[in-house]
Order: sequence, then C-alpha cells, then structure tokens
Amino acid sequence: MSAIERKFNNRAELIDCVHGVFVESLQQALELHSSATMLLSGGSTPAPLYRQLSSADLDWNRVHVALVDERWVEISNAASNERLLNQNLLLEKAAAAKFTGMKNNHPTPFEGEAECNARYAALPSPYTICLLGMGPDGHTASLFPGAEGLGSALDSSQHCAGIRAVRSEVTGDYLERMTMTPWSILQSQRLVLLITGEDKWAVYQQARDNSPTADRPISLMIHQQQTPLEVYWAA
Repeated sequence: MSAIERKFNNRAELIDCVHGVFVESLQQALELHSSATMLLSGGSTPAPLYRQLSSADLDWNRVHVALVDERWVEISNAASNERLLNQNLLLEKAAAAKFTGMKNNHPTPFEGEAECNARYAALPSPYTICLLGMGPDGHTASLFPGAEGLGSALDSSQHCAGIRAVRSEVTGDYLERMTMTPWSILQSQRLVLLITGEDKWAVYQQARDNSPTADRPISLMIHQQQTPLEVYWAA
C-alpha cells in the first residue's frame, strides 16, 4: 500500500488543506454516526491547524479528542501536549468537545499504562482521523528509536504504552512519554502525516524508499497495509 503524498507551495496552503480534510472527515462521521473521534499530536507544526479547527462549525459536543502521545509532565508544563490543545484547540466552538488526556497521577508512564489504557478503551472506534508528526530521527508519536519500551509498544495490542527515550537533541529533557501503540493508531479510518521542511522530507523519503525498521519508526506507518498514510508537506 503506497502512501498518498501532497506537497504545497507554503505552510499556509498546507494548513488550510489539512484543516479542510479534518472538517470534512468529522462532518461525514457525524452524519453517519452518533460521534466522531480525532487523535492529535503535539509540536509547533500543527498548532496553527488547531487554532483554525477551534472555530470550525461542527457539532463539537459529539466529537471526542484524544492525544497520540504525551510527555510525562504536569499539564501546567509548557512541554505538555494537553496544554497545547487547551491553548490552541479546546476553546471557542471546540471547547464543547470531549477530551481524553494521557497524563495521570502515576509517577512514571509505565506505572500509568493501565489507567491510560482504560481511558482509551472508552473512546469510540474506529477513530475518524489521526494526525501524526515525525521527528528528524524518524520517530512518530513517541515511538523513538532505541527507547526503553519501544519493542513492547510495537508488539502490543493495548492502546497505550510507556516509553523512556534515549536522550538526544530531538527528545530534549523529556524522556518519559506515553504513546499510542501502532495497533491502536491503525484503528483510524484516516491517517494523516503533517511535516514541514526539506530535512524532514528527506527523512520521510528515506523511510519510504527502504524496508520498514524499528530504527526508523515512521517507516512502520508508511509500509503498513491497513490504513493508507496521507502525507502533507510544505517547505
């Protein structure tokens, strides 16, 4: 199954198009079902998308929003993905959405797995649409190459898995994470990868043109046969 690739002249066009993809997918799901589920990633790249979505004319009280991954920090921490959504998406009209976070009171993500899995098991599935990002090391979600817990996460048939990444420029100081597993992510009806910059396009191409490997986790999403990966990129 080949990835579907779309390139844009600038980031504003990119965000406008992906915004349309999300609104259309959610509207169609709400017309057919009692609810819709949207899975979202952190980072600076999707923040403008979330700000646009916050004012979308949708029946938000029937939309479930959940995170693809989370740093194991308090929600008040600037590194928290839940905080990112609170500040960019879950306001205006989208404030009515039903949000499911990952961070709980357990001291480590490994100890917090059971509670996180219980939360995610309650989300309506199949999920309507999932937004992934990608790092320059080829990670996606918090599936970091060489991380403690990576093998278990890749093999798991649970929704969430604890991760302790190897410190790098990509991870920064936040090594402990919770991530959705590939098994759970691939229960999405649409799978969108949003990336920007020539460097990330080169990493994506490398993953696309070579065999899938846990050393480059995004390659596992590119080459899987369950849900076509839709790739949206601008320089």
